Amino acid sequence: MKVYSGSDIGLKRNSNQDYCKTGELSDGVVWAVVCDGMGGANGGCTASSVAAETIADYFTEYYDPEMSSGSIRDLMEDAVSEANEEVYRMSLEDPSLYGMGTTVVFALAKNGKIHIVHAGDSRAYLYRDGRLFRVTTDHSVVQELVSAGRITDEEARNHPSRNIITRALGVEPELFTDYNSEEFGSGCMLMICTDGLSGYFGDDDLCRLMEENVGEKLIERLINAAKDMGGSDNITVAVIAEQ
Repeated sequence: MKVYSGSDIGLKRNSNQDYCKTGELSDGVVWAVVCDGMGGANGGCTASSVAAETIADYFTEYYDPEMSSGSIRDLMEDAVSEANEEVYRMSLEDPSLYGMGTTVVFALAKNGKIHIVHAGDSRAYLYRDGRLFRVTTDHSVVQELVSAGRITDEEARNHPSRNIITRALGVEPELFTDYNSEEFGSGCMLMICTDGLSGYFGDDDLCRLMEENVGEKLIERLINAAKDMGGSDNITVAVIAEQ
């Protein structure tokens, strides 16, 4: 397995408040973390970078190749919880960081299975057998409207409340995350991204881009496609591919 990633400030923002961290372990495990910070330039950048680095440090310190799937889930959730505590602590200690937070998607591939822990509206998509499946469900106001049948997915992309999320890492002492796992075999790809990418495209558009590109070329094409559509936000994406 391989992991590829990229991040771009976009065309409208003065700073990049997204942050991405990836890694490959000696036993073939591949992982990636994508965060989209909020709380002003200073707060957003701090929240996303501290969260991703804390998750990476905690996970790599306590990971054991003999772990069961259940233990992997526990470790991933513990890593995100540790990051939540750290970002929240920093926000209380430094007035300039008060109220900062970040979305998080933490994905890990091992032994034909993908594990995902997330909070917020950054997303994970699974490409398999020529089809794209959205693995995560946004924690956002517009997703609640979509789930209630009050607006469509297309309407959600342009809704005035599209940037209001209902869960974020670092804004409360405790964070409730969602966990998903999926089979991950030959030819599969998992894409995790911030809304600077997903906010522009429907699932069919993203599926076509993933069908036509691979590896670093895919990362470049996804980022450029978002910029071609306006690039109004930071754009960050990571792809785990089963070779």
